[in-house]
Amino acid sequence: MSVEKINSSKNPAVPHILSHATKVPGLIFLSGQTPVDINGVVVPGGIQEHTAQCISNLGNVLEAAGSSWEKVVKVNVYLKDMDNFVAMNEVYEKLLPSPKPARTCIQAGKLPNDVDVEIEAIATY
Repeated sequence: MSVEKINSSKNPAVPHILSHATKVPGLIFLSGQTPVDINGVVVPGGIQEHTAQCISNLGNVLEAAGSSWEKVVKVNVYLKDMDNFVAMNEVYEKLLPSPKPARTCIQAGKLPNDVDVEIEAIATY
């Protein structure tokens, strides 16, 4: 089985040992995306703006891999504080197409750069 490393030029670069996603026949496994801009700076705002940025960053990776949000089958959301669930979910519901993919949402002890949300996904192409 061949594994292809995928990186999006629209997202911050990652160290050579990492990738934005890996693609195998039929599936794309997207690494967790945090609410950072192209320069790796956390975007201003709260959980809603941060959720939107994570979704946008994942969309960039999906595009680079030849897929789209319509082909996402599973999403994992990691929240720094589960009290942000409702606000995160409002943005998630608005930005993701229907039918919504299967999803898990958990509170994580600590996320990279102390952000309040990280989102990863699995898609087809």
